[in-house]
Amino acid sequence: MLPKKDLAIIIVTYNTRKLLDDCLVSVYKAIHPKQGIEVIVVDNKSTDGSVHMVNKKYPQVQLIQNNKNLGFAKANNIGAKLANSNYLLFLNSDTVLKKFSLVKPLKYLKKHPKVGALTIKLLLADGTTDYDNRRGFPTPWNTFCRLFGLSKIFPKSLVFNLYHLGFRQIKRPTAVPVIAGSYFLISLKLFNQIGGWDEDYFFYGEDIDICYRLQQAGYKIIYYPKVSTLHLKGASSGIRQETKKITQASKKIKIKIARASIRAWEIFIKKHYSKKYPAPFIWFMMLGIKIKGSLRLLKWQLS
Repeated sequence: MLPKKDLAIIIVTYNTRKLLDDCLVSVYKAIHPKQGIEVIVVDNKSTDGSVHMVNKKYPQVQLIQNNKNLGFAKANNIGAKLANSNYLLFLNSDTVLKKFSLVKPLKYLKKHPKVGALTIKLLLADGTTDYDNRRGFPTPWNTFCRLFGLSKIFPKSLVFNLYHLGFRQIKRPTAVPVIAGSYFLISLKLFNQIGGWDEDYFFYGEDIDICYRLQQAGYKIIYYPKVSTLHLKGASSGIRQETKKITQASKKIKIKIARASIRAWEIFIKKHYSKKYPAPFIWFMMLGIKIKGSLRLLKWQLS
């Protein structure tokens, strides 16, 4: 077996050929750790020429072609099984790395053994911070505040908008409850110890779940804002306003993703909160999610 690399970068893609190309260009332009990197692309049966593009332009990439769309969690687990590196970076195809986006976060993670996973500052296309990249858990209180609009009325409040941490600016490495899977750095050893991504989630929710399990195991989740990366958020799913002009997602895919996002909340609550909180709280949360989810689905079905 070849010597282990420092870092395996795993990118799951579904019909994001141009975005994937830009992402890979940025990966190879960024400064790499001393022991090098390996790049693993897992394609969820794209029909836009993504596979051909990777084969033609990036022969050094390990390319996995799934025979159907397996979703985010399962595809990432497949990629992780091929990795021959000490650390894993799960990276969205709609991100564009900068010069130090790999080496500085990796150096920090290596120096802090009680840090389970780490993300960096993600910037949206308009230059603003992607606040979904570091957020709170969907506790009964956070869910109540979101369902009844209190988080929008008091966006800066750590009481009413704890889910988005009051939109506070974080300028130094800070422990947070949840980081997104858009840029998710973790050691291979720990990833395997906690069982990887939970494949019950198709799209959305798997990042909340893995962060919850890491913290239950005694590890910290770190938001590292000293370096940043562009995130063309929602370009793959098609359900975000920020990237509606560049997304290639069909109406069918948008509806499927919207359903998956609703299902993700339900899965998380049943797995981790059903024995933690009183039954009326769980009933209320599930009802609220179903109502809000139904309205979201109706929006995409009528669009």
